[in-house]
Amino acid sequence: MPAYRPPRIAASEITPERFFLDRRSFLAAAGGLVLGGASVAHAAALKPSTSPYKVDETLTPEKDVTSYNNFYEFGTGKGDPAANSQAFKPTPWTVKVDGLVGKPREFGLEELLAFPLEERPYRMRCVEAWSMVIPWVGFPLASLLDKVEPLGSAKYIAFETVVRPEEMPGQSGYFQPLPWPYREGLRLDEARHPLTILAVGLYGKTLPNQNGAPIRLVVPWKYGFKGIKSIVRISLTETAPPCTWNLAAPDEYGFYANVNPAVDHPRWSQATENRIGEGGFFGSNRRDTLPFNGYADDVAGLYAGMDLRVNF
Repeated sequence: MPAYRPPRIAASEITPERFFLDRRSFLAAAGGLVLGGASVAHAAALKPSTSPYKVDETLTPEKDVTSYNNFYEFGTGKGDPAANSQAFKPTPWTVKVDGLVGKPREFGLEELLAFPLEERPYRMRCVEAWSMVIPWVGFPLASLLDKVEPLGSAKYIAFETVVRPEEMPGQSGYFQPLPWPYREGLRLDEARHPLTILAVGLYGKTLPNQNGAPIRLVVPWKYGFKGIKSIVRISLTETAPPCTWNLAAPDEYGFYANVNPAVDHPRWSQATENRIGEGGFFGSNRRDTLPFNGYADDVAGLYAGMDLRVNF
């Protein structure tokens, strides 16, 4: 396996030192952080990131991250998740991990929060050609997988979102934009990559309902729809699992969904993107989209020999 190298970041995009130091001061005092109603009591509850896989770029304003996103379980508009998710109850919570594993089990929220948490500022790119830089709080998915001991026959991972139409208005009513539960999937080597995390917070705070509380997937080199929210089940499988958007529109949403500026969406170009929070939501402040969202040095080796136009 090739050695992983941190992404190349332009000097103009590096976070000013005073903001970085301010964040370190906050994190140093975060031992008593409460996430999802459960106290993280261990001393290293939240530590400044020492991972080479973070990016030091200007963070998207928190108000934009928490008010402009997709979560169809609460409605199809960008503002619907924030407006319609107040009744959702992210505690108590369990995540079932089963399938091709030696030790299937259910993890309670407090068990999930007991994993060493780290802040990871990541670029995030939506298939609709807008992007953000979000400081997630979470832990590597690989750490969870190690607890259940995947079998040698396991090649893929399937994820499933909760179904609660009484709390999620997008899952109720006559018109249903998608079949529920929402499903996603990764190859096992993608899931075990150090960049892939399960997030339980952002901006050093509890993960808001509208952003996928209490736990969601973050895979920063893929388009945002791969980041399944409010996960209740993770299953290891031998074959590629069904994925909601890939089934709904296979010509628009591929299984891999790697950020690729050379492969256009059928209805718009992917060559450029609008960074939310810089010049307005639909301003002229656009930038070139980077292959694998800027993480090519880290993850391109996972797809050696694959035709990325066919496996989009």
